[in-house]
Amino acid sequence: MRFRVESLDQHYGSAQVLRQVGFEIAPGECLAVLGRNGAGKTTLLKCLMGVLPVSRGRVLVDDTEISGWASHRRSAAGLAYVPQGREIFAELTVGENIEAAARAHGTFSAEVVEEMVELFPVLKQMWRRPGGALSGGQQQQLAIARALVTRPGLLILDEPTEGIQPNLVAAIRDILAALKGKISLLLVEQYLDFAISLADAFVVLSRGTVVEAGRMQSSSRELLTRYISI
Repeated sequence: MRFRVESLDQHYGSAQVLRQVGFEIAPGECLAVLGRNGAGKTTLLKCLMGVLPVSRGRVLVDDTEISGWASHRRSAAGLAYVPQGREIFAELTVGENIEAAARAHGTFSAEVVEEMVELFPVLKQMWRRPGGALSGGQQQQLAIARALVTRPGLLILDEPTEGIQPNLVAAIRDILAALKGKISLLLVEQYLDFAISLADAFVVLSRGTVVEAGRMQSSSRELLTRYISI
């Protein structure tokens, strides 16, 4: 999936949160969106998913404009979103969380379930446990698995390492790295080493504006640190 954002503006009442934001994600690549807290990163992701309306600009999937589409239609078109805070169904079991997402997208099968269990072995152990009983890292794995069963072309992740112990951060990093080339990734992340290890390209937001962008391999860690450190 090729994903493109052009000249995106967004307002909360009279306050403008995003200004002329634009970028492109090539098929199978990972784009990291970086910036300090309050830069507009989460607002941007919600605009891309149709959770928040945009004031101006375009969002395109393979040259089809989806700017006016509702969230469920964007999801059906191949966008999957893992929000900050995970937002799993706490009272449903792990299996029910995954089945609910897959059935809603017409992708449910024994093969899909087995694929998620292979990617996230801990979920098999917790299959009949309520989602709310899982640790933060386990819930994050469940949230990613729930997104992946929809068979997305673009996986959008908001702070996937937040509040997670280092060994699970490494496990999630390995899973996302294995997905590159198969699907596209859009990653908002404060943990710079994690972002650098995954991303092919980056954009930096400051006060809702793109102030830096480029290929990750041609940038310096010092430059990126300057934009995200407090």
